[in-house]
Formats: sequence, structure tokens, C-alpha cells
Amino acid sequence: MAKKLRQLRRRIRNIQHIRDIAKAMYTIASSQIIQRKKELFPARVFPTEAIKILGDLRALARANHIYHPLLEGHGRKGLGLLVVNADRGLCGRYVADVNEAALRFVQERGEAKLILVGDKAIRFLGRHWPAAEEFRRLERPRLSHAQTLTEKILALYEEVGEVHAVYTEFRGDLVQRVRVERLLPIPVPERPAWKLLVEPDLWTAIEGLGKIWLLGRIYQILLEAKTAEHAARRQAMKNATDNADEILEKLTIQYNKARQQSITLELMDIMGGAEAIREEL
Repeated sequence: MAKKLRQLRRRIRNIQHIRDIAKAMYTIASSQIIQRKKELFPARVFPTEAIKILGDLRALARANHIYHPLLEGHGRKGLGLLVVNADRGLCGRYVADVNEAALRFVQERGEAKLILVGDKAIRFLGRHWPAAEEFRRLERPRLSHAQTLTEKILALYEEVGEVHAVYTEFRGDLVQRVRVERLLPIPVPERPAWKLLVEPDLWTAIEGLGKIWLLGRIYQILLEAKTAEHAARRQAMKNATDNADEILEKLTIQYNKARQQSITLELMDIMGGAEAIREEL
């Protein structure tokens, strides 16, 4: 019985230790979500508005028989893929969902040249295909990180016909969605051709705004992915904390029952000993 009590005490201490870690990670993830939201929501505005202007410019360019490769493509074959995943685990299905979506996309489309962000993507997808570029430890995405990625993507676009991205979109604290979308050629909406005055010329305007849009979109994608990662981790740590509480409750009940049985046996031994002494007297 004493051995059983020691084992139960040890298990209770271990579970309490795990619960404390999960609770701390939950608190950290909650704080990170607040910070990332402050950066993400403003970052969504520019790409949304800029792509509307690009739609107007493309309509005008087509009317003048101007076809820019950032919008229309350049006829090359091949596929480039940007995959944005986490550097760390303990975030539920987040890592696996991104990797599986990327793997499925490449298998459906054939061979692809990869730009991988996050250690989990590098370790998983790197087993299947060599990566053209790898980036780790972008825990707090900056515009400088997006600038570097944009340059790599534009360089890759010189070799392939399309560049896509796989990442997790932050839809809310409890909702995250893995997205696969095309980055290049830029998926501009169809717009009617307006009479616009463009300086210095259409080609230069499309070139400049297209690259700035791509920079803003990459920055948004990095923030979307990181915010979604923290949201997934917070939910996973909440589930871990709740499970630990349930296990602790069950173990505590087992421990109390075992302790009561131990006390009862000790009392019976004492009473039996006292009865034996009385009989000898």
C-alpha cells in the first residue's frame, strides 16, 4: 500500500508539473496573439486595395496591347511554392495541416521549387524535395524578412511559370484555415478599362506597384501564419491544461481512497495489537 501511495504521489507531481508548463505556454501564446493582431490587421489593408489598382492598370494595359509578366505570366513552365510553417511544435494540427497541404499540392502539380519558412516545413518537405531557399526563426515577422522573401520569389519567378503559397490564415481566435493561393502571376480581379493618366508609363507603374503589392502580401502572409500559429498553440495548451486537471482530479481521488485504506489497515493493526495485549493480561 505504501508503494502504491508513493507511485500516486509521483504521478500527481509529474502531472502538476506538466500542467504548470502548459498553463505558462497558454499565457505566453495569449500575449503573442494580442501583439500579432496589432500588426496583422493594418497589414491586410494595403494588399487588398493595391490589387484593385493593379486590376485597373491591367485593364488599361490590355486595351493598349501591353502585357506585363507580373500580371500575365511569361510562358515559362515549372512551379514555385512558398511554404510558411512553424519553427516549434505543441500547436495541435497546425504543423501537420500545412505540411500535408503543401505535399498534396506538389504531388498534384508535379515537381516544384520550394522556398520553405519554418523548421517544421524544412524538416518534413526537405525529405521529399530539396529546397531552393530555407528560412528559420522568424518568430516576429518584420518587413525586412518580407523584403528578403520577395526578392527570392521574384528571382524564382524568372525560372518558373507560377509561384504559389501555402500558409495558415488567421480567421479568429478559434478558427484558422490553411490556404493555397497563387502569388505570381498576380491574381488581379477583372476590371473595366478606364481612361487613366499614368506617369511615367503603364509598364513602369505595373512593375513598381506589382512588386510593392507582392512585398505587402508576403508580409501579410507571414503575420497571418504566425498569428494563426499562436492561436493554435493557445488552444492546444488550453486542452492540455484541461486534460491535466481531469487527470489530477482522478489521481487525487485514487490517492485519497488509497490513503484511507492505508489508514484503515493501520487502525486495524493497532486495534488488533491492543486486543492481543489485553488477552495476554
